[in-house]
Amino acid sequence: MDILIALMPFVMFATVFMALLRGFPVAFTLAGVSLGFALLGLALGLFDPFHLRAFPQRIYGNIMEMDKAILVAVPLFVFMGVMLERSRVAEELLDAMGTLFGSFRGGLGISVVVVGALLAASTGIVGATVVTMGLLSLPTMLKRGYDPALASGSIAAAGTLGQIIPPSIVLVLLGDQLSSAYAQAQRAQDIFSPDIISVGDLFAGALIPGLLLVSVYVLYQVGVAIVHPDTSPAIPHKDGRINWRKIFSALIPPLILIISVLGSILGGLATPTEAAGVGALGAILLAGYRNAGSEDNPRPGQVLVLIAALALLLLIASTLAADLRTHTNPVILAPAYGLCALAGVCTLTALYRLLKSGVLDAVMHSTAQISAMVFVILIGASLFALVFRELGGDQTIRQALEATPGGVFGALAVVMLVMFLLGFFLDFIEITFVVVPVVAPVLLMMGVDPVWLGVMMALNLQTSFLTPPFGFALFYLRGVAPPEVTTAAIYRGAAPFVVIQLLMITAVALTPWLATALPELLYD
Repeated sequence: MDILIALMPFVMFATVFMALLRGFPVAFTLAGVSLGFALLGLALGLFDPFHLRAFPQRIYGNIMEMDKAILVAVPLFVFMGVMLERSRVAEELLDAMGTLFGSFRGGLGISVVVVGALLAASTGIVGATVVTMGLLSLPTMLKRGYDPALASGSIAAAGTLGQIIPPSIVLVLLGDQLSSAYAQAQRAQDIFSPDIISVGDLFAGALIPGLLLVSVYVLYQVGVAIVHPDTSPAIPHKDGRINWRKIFSALIPPLILIISVLGSILGGLATPTEAAGVGALGAILLAGYRNAGSEDNPRPGQVLVLIAALALLLLIASTLAADLRTHTNPVILAPAYGLCALAGVCTLTALYRLLKSGVLDAVMHSTAQISAMVFVILIGASLFALVFRELGGDQTIRQALEATPGGVFGALAVVMLVMFLLGFFLDFIEITFVVVPVVAPVLLMMGVDPVWLGVMMALNLQTSFLTPPFGFALFYLRGVAPPEVTTAAIYRGAAPFVVIQLLMITAVALTPWLATALPELLYD
């Protein structure tokens, strides 16, 4: 009987895992299994029913408290990503980068990696990036004579960059969970004026590893082009000239949006939630511009959108000189209010055009659907974590990790291996909400740096999503790939990028300053 009681938390975890493999909805599986084991624990005298009575207030408090306002960034970043996906940004970026690099051997592969990095920083949604790039670039690469394995591997790898390059939905959710785990770990150590970790810290920590990963991907494309030139042929320009106007018009607006969002977070000008609002508004303007006309045939709507974008950029830049929230000088406030009114009117024009074209309805529907899924899973995972903890699961996990050979690095290796294997079967949302709250407090109490831990987890999940035969990115690509691209070719193409991922994880593990140097420099 004592053995059954000791193993009950793990039986609970195994039950959830098996139910998810059978295809049951994630949120209801987590909540249903948790309630079942809570009743079983109540019958055995192991669970206090008070926790269930207080659970609704706990959920309301967790989501509505000011320290959880970061979760508001999730629907805003989702809206930003979906809006950019519907505004043909990826298509124009691929055309522009293909024009710029296509005349070199391996140029299309480099273009795919660069566009994947830009889309990752713009959208942060892995599935959307892989599917979009698979539909747009894979047929072109195959038509131009690219090896199917290299083409599919490049697209799948570039699509997973949305896991690690900020602003990423994965990093937002990881930052929220690690913040709670860090506070819990410090309270357990009787530290009553604890340090805090923010999503901005995690964004800053992931930036250098993410850019390094992009650089190594590009170097791999160059190396393949040199060693096996027949697998990635050059594509000469039709007229021998590059249309720089087309390249800049496709590249500059997304770059401005990325710099505005990420720069405002890293520079301390805005919280991630406020920056997500800026990103959502910027995505509306960019989509409105794309839907208001063309560069060869501009319309008044495009001019209004450009005016709104310029007004917003001036407002953002003005925060470097004065705090508009506390300033009282009318000479400064009057132009600021005028810019706000101008941006508001022009933004309404962009929204009207998106509504007429049907884009806004589709984006709002997708945003509501994805956001509802995230928060319903959060509620189910919170109940799971509560019951798991009350049944003694956290103490058992702590004892097991502390007894692992190798100390802190041994425990971290075990956690990373478990998360890597779970990434074959569970989405990052379930892993973040279910696994991280259980293992992170233990690792943090053992002295692991929270930013470094978050970056390692994000890289680990990214690698898992790319690894054959169960990687989610490979499934996404298989769903949109032409019939002539076999599943074996997709697996062969992904394998070298998995090796690169593993080398990057090793590099960050051995040199933690890759993840901690930038946050320390920016936020001390």
